Amino acid sequence: MSKLANQLRKKADILKRPHVTESTSAAALNDAHPVYTFEVTAGANKAGVCAAVKELFNVTPIKVNILNVRPKTIIIRGHRGQKPGMKKALVFLKPGDKIDFV
Repeated sequence: MSKLANQLRKKADILKRPHVTESTSAAALNDAHPVYTFEVTAGANKAGVCAAVKELFNVTPIKVNILNVRPKTIIIRGHRGQKPGMKKALVFLKPGDKIDFV
């Protein structure tokens, strides 16, 4: 595989999947500054996420915020369990830009 193909594959591997909830869907529909949320790999940084979004969706992000979501302890039927943590990125776009997941 060529060097360029490896770099493109690495950019595509930074974004795991879109993180779609009611609140993130409402934020994406905001006309002033649409915000999209993605689950990203543990080693992702702002520059890498920005480059991956630009490469995959052909939009230019204004800014990117990254946050770590801690694992959550849960109890189901008396047994302790743990929801896995994750790292997610909030991608702010220019007004009028849109990402279509379908």
